[in-house]
Amino acid sequence: MKELVTGRRAMLGGGALGLGLLGLRPLEGAQAAGAASHAAKAFFNVYDYGAKGDGKVLDTNAINRAIEVCAAAGGGTVLLPAGNFLSFSIRLKSRVHLLLAQGATLIAADSPLPGETQGYGGGRYDEAEPNDGLEPYQDFGHNHWHNSLIWGEGLEDVSITGPGLIWGRGLSHGRQVRMLGIRFHAEQQGVGNKVIALKNCRNVWLADFSILKGGHFGLLLTGVDNLTIDNLIIDTERDGMDIDCCRNVRVSNCAVNSPWDDGICPKSSYALGYARATENLTITNCYVSGCWELGTLLDGRFKRNTDPAYSPRTGRIKMGTESNGGFKNIAISNCVFEGCGGFALESVDGALLEDIAITNITMRDIQNCPVFMRLGARLRGPKASTQTGALRRVLVSNLTAYNSDSKQASIISGIPGFAIEDLKFSNIFLDHQGGIGSEAARIVIPENEAQYPDPDRFGETPSHGFFFRHVRNLEMSHVEVRPGKPDARPAFWLEDVSRCDFFAITAPRDPAFALHGVTDFRLGWSRAGQDIALDKADGRML
Repeated sequence: MKELVTGRRAMLGGGALGLGLLGLRPLEGAQAAGAASHAAKAFFNVYDYGAKGDGKVLDTNAINRAIEVCAAAGGGTVLLPAGNFLSFSIRLKSRVHLLLAQGATLIAADSPLPGETQGYGGGRYDEAEPNDGLEPYQDFGHNHWHNSLIWGEGLEDVSITGPGLIWGRGLSHGRQVRMLGIRFHAEQQGVGNKVIALKNCRNVWLADFSILKGGHFGLLLTGVDNLTIDNLIIDTERDGMDIDCCRNVRVSNCAVNSPWDDGICPKSSYALGYARATENLTITNCYVSGCWELGTLLDGRFKRNTDPAYSPRTGRIKMGTESNGGFKNIAISNCVFEGCGGFALESVDGALLEDIAITNITMRDIQNCPVFMRLGARLRGPKASTQTGALRRVLVSNLTAYNSDSKQASIISGIPGFAIEDLKFSNIFLDHQGGIGSEAARIVIPENEAQYPDPDRFGETPSHGFFFRHVRNLEMSHVEVRPGKPDARPAFWLEDVSRCDFFAITAPRDPAFALHGVTDFRLGWSRAGQDIALDKADGRML
């Protein structure tokens, strides 16, 4: 056990130096012997509680028994050593650290098939608990936590760390694609559909392990405060991680490949029974993708998926679609997107999405638009209290996107009477494939404010760089839009936009700008057009 030094203790260092940093002195004599004995009891090896680790016999009871004894002892580390541990629902407890050692694989046992009541070995996952009255306000998976491989509710001081692997083999994924074998139905009792689900917890630390095939959610974290997610590799069919109604969150150094859903997804649903914001969140030094065959990010082969049956490739960072409570004080930096969707910021269920900073981002082979911001009015929530929200004070800087699909420009769209406000874009380079003809410049995009918010609902855009609609107070500086092939659409489309400043803009001319219902427009020091200031412009090309 001496080699198993992890987490905060490892950061401090061992021996007298580590103790000195804490202001403590090393123990001697009988005190040291007593402390060593206590430390030995702080580890609870699942083999000691009957686990087989052979990948054939269910280890559910042994793992849960080790967790129960650990919690009853006041806390400690439950150790999964090297081995293959087959399990149904594992019930996490407060002050328990679940440690997946090198060579340990925790395997989600096969769920019951349609019409069956039991899965592998006569077992089943814990039933999806009732969430009375809240089911209509978010998708099924967001309303339940117990039907998971690992779950906890109302816990504090819990952690799951690696470097082992969690394989969600027997979880429902809900995708009708020809690749993943057995299909389970998430709504059926006894079926598991998440790897880790935590509700109303605090002081949570998830680090250093990997997830292969995470079901509908690799991580579903709802109402979790003081949350750290660090150095995870997630290679999965659906969402990598959903951070829902959480506060004080740090996500760092993670890699997520999720071709058929979102990679890192802050949300603010109504699943807790009230509107609660996700706030004080940082996401940094992360990689998201949707282009790799399942498992080839994890094993390092990076095999690109070219089968059209695997489209669309999502894999992005997205705020929404569940958006009742809001998103506040969020910083996203030093992230890489590859072969996936672009950023999506969505407030459609009443959320206040505000004070967002996105910086130092590189993108390659984006499948739709590099930046998507949508203020809409789906208003999925209690009718009496759910009103159209706001999307405001967003800063995007130091972003480069190469070889994006040309069908869509970056889309920033509010709805009539509810504008997106106070946006600043700076140091942006957008390279896209180009080659769209002039007929696309005449496309009229319907408002569709009550629809599901996603770029594909907009279809092809009449511009190739940016499409702005219902926006107030917009600044763009040092922005270049470069199509690989000549594109007949204007680079910038502005519709119902007021107080907009463009400085040091580079884009193909004739025209670069299409202005429709625009007021207080200024363009200066730009290769995209001559310096100009307009009080009003409608139907004008520049």
